[in-house]
Amino acid sequence: MSDVNFEELIDLTGLLCPLPVLKARKRLESMQSGHVLKVLATDPMSAIDMSHFCNEQGHVLLSNTKNGDLFTFRIKRK
Repeated sequence: MSDVNFEELIDLTGLLCPLPVLKARKRLESMQSGHVLKVLATDPMSAIDMSHFCNEQGHVLLSNTKNGDLFTFRIKRK
């Protein structure tokens, strides 16, 4: 089954706070409005940080899932 609900993927596994949010922000800045970024992260703080980041910047956090140590975020660019 393929995931066709995102335009770009960024793998930030292994990075610790604040790098996942900083790198996601940089990637989102280069994307078109309305496009979706799928973010993979393993930092436990990213669950809190991504939500706060989206709220502050006006992006929409479409989903936030956890499977073992892996967090997957889908963020729609404002």
